[in-house]
Amino acid sequence: MQFIEALKLRSKLFFLFLLITIGLISTGIMGAMNINVMKKNLDSLYFGSLIPVSELNEILQTYHSDLQSAFLRAKYGEISPDLASFEVEKSLVKIKKLWKSYEGHYKREEELQYIEYLSLELNNTNNFFLKMLQVAKGKEDMSKISVLSLEKQISHIDKIIQKLIKYEIEVAQFERKTFLEKYDYVLIKVGMMLLLIIIAILLISYHVFRSIQKDHTKLEITTNKLIRANKKLENVSYIDALTSLNNRRYFNLVYERELKRAKRTHAYITFMMIDIDFFKQYNDTYGHIKGDEALKTVAQILKEILQRPSDFVFRLGGEEFGILLTDTDEANSVKLAHTLCEAVKARKIEHHNSKVNSFLTISIGLVCCIADDALNDDILISSADKMLYRAKEEGRDRCVSSADISEARAQALEEELSA
Repeated sequence: MQFIEALKLRSKLFFLFLLITIGLISTGIMGAMNINVMKKNLDSLYFGSLIPVSELNEILQTYHSDLQSAFLRAKYGEISPDLASFEVEKSLVKIKKLWKSYEGHYKREEELQYIEYLSLELNNTNNFFLKMLQVAKGKEDMSKISVLSLEKQISHIDKIIQKLIKYEIEVAQFERKTFLEKYDYVLIKVGMMLLLIIIAILLISYHVFRSIQKDHTKLEITTNKLIRANKKLENVSYIDALTSLNNRRYFNLVYERELKRAKRTHAYITFMMIDIDFFKQYNDTYGHIKGDEALKTVAQILKEILQRPSDFVFRLGGEEFGILLTDTDEANSVKLAHTLCEAVKARKIEHHNSKVNSFLTISIGLVCCIADDALNDDILISSADKMLYRAKEEGRDRCVSSADISEARAQALEEELSA
């Protein structure tokens, strides 16, 4: 059962198909064997019909051995007339008993006339021996018994009985031949029917198997479509529709995961908070459609520059973006932040109402540190937010960074104690 449970659906169906096939073939073989055994039993039973032949042969043997021998021995004085009379009477009783048994068997209409004739001949022959028996009882001279008459009488009845024996044997052989022909016909017929049944069951099983396989294939296709649809829905739930960047929901998931990983390995972790400078004024001046295009452009720049597997870019909301880096020290993180600022400015997106530049610019607040157990989820975000605020205070279009988060830790501890 555990083996079957471990099989896949297609394997189970194939196993079932194979099992049915083996079962049907086994049934056919067993059926053929049983029919063959039945044939042998019927054949054996049929040859029991040759019992009448054995009865006729025994009658002949009684005439030849018992009766003829009794008279011949009495004729030549080997036995007394009384003993001869006893043996003759016993043999005649035996012959009558055997003939009565033979007549009791089933007889065909064409046999009845010959049976009546043979019955009369038997009576005549028996009467002949009875007359001889009277001589023996009268104590007459047994030597006067005619051997020629005796042999002639026995030869006559022998000829008649042999003819009947030959007929019985021929009938038995004919009946056996007829039986075997019928047996072969029935065997072929049963075999053909069994073969047709097996083929029909196999065809039905095959079509059922194919039908289930098609249903299984459709189910697999539907399941795969559902998986892809769920994947799309999952991606949609993690992707910002406008910029195609990862959204705030995905940020929460990745931020927690990467922070835990960095703590385990005591690796560098960097978080940047990015804000488009004077974006409200940009929307007021150029409209929201142009504002959306500007957001898309900034997002595209971020994706083009940050392409490592360990670089994560998010749209946190509005004109605010977030970048999470791992295994990058402060110097390289700051260098990367300046590259981002210059890349946005290099696109030369006009922003006439900006107070820092005639083109669109960004400000970045950056925090980089080695993760340890004291670093909680809020310290990086709050520290980066403070650095962003300082960048705006210092004139925007720049990056302000910090590697010291002790102040943030102290404030977090103070808030925890006051709570």
